[in-house]
Amino acid sequence: MPTFNPRLSVPILALACLALRAGAAPDPAADLEKANPHWTSSFQLENDIFANTDQYYTNGVKISWISPDLSEYRDAGVVPSFVYWIGDHLPFIHEEALQRNVAINFGQNMYAPRDITVKDPDPTDRPYCGWLYTGVSFHNKTERWLSIIELNVGVVGPWSLADETQTFVHHVKGCDIPQGWSHQIGNEVVVNLVGERRVRFWRLGDVDGLAADAIAHVGGSLGTLYTYANGGFTLRWGWNLPEDFGGSPIRIAGDVNAPAAADDPRLRKDHRYGLHFFLDTDGRAVLRDGTLDGNLFGDSISVPKKHYVMDVSTGVSAVLGNWKISYAQVARSREFRNQHGYWHVFGSVSVSYTY
Repeated sequence: MPTFNPRLSVPILALACLALRAGAAPDPAADLEKANPHWTSSFQLENDIFANTDQYYTNGVKISWISPDLSEYRDAGVVPSFVYWIGDHLPFIHEEALQRNVAINFGQNMYAPRDITVKDPDPTDRPYCGWLYTGVSFHNKTERWLSIIELNVGVVGPWSLADETQTFVHHVKGCDIPQGWSHQIGNEVVVNLVGERRVRFWRLGDVDGLAADAIAHVGGSLGTLYTYANGGFTLRWGWNLPEDFGGSPIRIAGDVNAPAAADDPRLRKDHRYGLHFFLDTDGRAVLRDGTLDGNLFGDSISVPKKHYVMDVSTGVSAVLGNWKISYAQVARSREFRNQHGYWHVFGSVSVSYTY
């Protein structure tokens, strides 16, 4: 794979901001007439077995539920009332006369060094770390743009059950059993507040037939596990493009598979299919990454991280009735100083169902 300088994430952030500002103001009344009355559930699985490796970011699983379009967030009725009270005080998600959604998600990510067969891992290699989490996000959207704010709470360390999960899966697969989880980052409760803005700033073609579009995103996280700013683009081209905001590898505030308009093939009465290809980029300027920096409140294993990280993913997505199925091959630039190779490659499978 060609060499890429992760410092290019800085101009990508700037270009994404310009694209977001360039989006024309939509007509709220027209968007309200195209409200989506359906739930969307999504399942994502990521693993580096697709690249024939078992190291670094080695596995991720995420399950999400996105509510129908709502006039008020409280209409969802899926989380305790105090969560809606928190949402009342969050920025960017309270513009008037726009559609709203509430999303809940659960997930687990796990990270490991290059050699999992030794009991005493190289202290300069990536630490063993697991992250088990749940989150509630508030979506505010039109057909043209989407704002997401998510409150995310989880645990790292043995509480994450990453040791047991990886050991069980490797037993089932007949792979090498990881030996070094006793050296993982310690137990800690982690909290992140994450925001992201997506804008569809270009589209070519009709909703029925050949089409292409471009979606810019910019956002960031402030938290005890992750603190970063990010931005990038998604380009899509194909037949019967879904009226959503693309897709991405597992990341916080990444649940964007729900239809955003009645023209989406999943909501139409006919031509309920589609096939498209996509290219997605995301650059991050990282201040804190607890999977590398270690525990915030106590001593733990840590390694020097890279402050600029880039994801580049290419893939294909199909819409079949109520289903949307996607596969992407993701290349992530070096995340810490002594990482072997410049890119870590993994596969990302996403399956969503609108009902």
